[in-house]
Amino acid sequence: MNLFLVLHAVVKERSATRAAKRLNLTQSAISNALARLRVLLDDPLLVRSGRGLVPTPRATELLPLLDSAIAHLQVALSQQTATDPAQVTRRFTLACSDAQVLDVCKIVEVLSRRMPHASLRVVSPDYLLATNGLETGEVDAMLATRRAAKGLHWAALYRVDGVLIVRQGHPRVPGRISRKLFNSLQHVDVMNTSGQSGLTRSLYEGFLRKNGLSRRISLTVPTFAAASIAVARTDYVAGIPRRVAAALSEYLPLRIVELPFRGFTADVALIWHARTHVDSTARHFRETVISALRR
Repeated sequence: MNLFLVLHAVVKERSATRAAKRLNLTQSAISNALARLRVLLDDPLLVRSGRGLVPTPRATELLPLLDSAIAHLQVALSQQTATDPAQVTRRFTLACSDAQVLDVCKIVEVLSRRMPHASLRVVSPDYLLATNGLETGEVDAMLATRRAAKGLHWAALYRVDGVLIVRQGHPRVPGRISRKLFNSLQHVDVMNTSGQSGLTRSLYEGFLRKNGLSRRISLTVPTFAAASIAVARTDYVAGIPRRVAAALSEYLPLRIVELPFRGFTADVALIWHARTHVDSTARHFRETVISALRR
């Protein structure tokens, strides 16, 4: 079992040095364990690539089995199978973009009733990626589009649709918007995950292409809130979730305009890793989030 714990750490870290630090072992102990496993499994398991290590197909195949086995062992050793939610004092961490920040108040309301001694920390998608949060346990769960759940556990929550926002009194968008007008306007793009295209953004771009729409992007920002502020002060427009637009239009001089073609939707889910799947305390937290947001 100790040999497989070493393999799991090295595959996750892609470095014998970091794995040794994670397991509080010497690098020689890591090397010896890997050497024994290579003989046992008749496979190189990890090969050097640049400054790191890359798992072989055999090691990659073993990884989900190791994730599950180690998660079950951690629960068994910590004796968490009969946790009383009312007695939990843990701080839970939830990752989400500002599109889901509206959900936090609902979560806190239900959490305060079910787990009155627990607390909640909310982090950004960038933080989740930088820390590899779900795999390391730094983050308990995330709110994201259902398509982000590949290889992970998930529970469906709700569906969102997209609209266009313009400033009140926009000189070119007095009412409804045509395809021709949409394509001629200057758009604000939201890129809120480490400067890379998020899945919801990719879905939106696919929807636009399918319906003969295109965006002339004049500004790119990391959040929907920043896009809304920019739109409120310029003649730019932005496509954002309807629920976000409705909330921000209460505070900013914005107007909601339907897209030239209706039908853009995205399914939001609660997503978590196998390592916390059987942890009863984490399960109570997930049930709280689902209860607060599912509709």
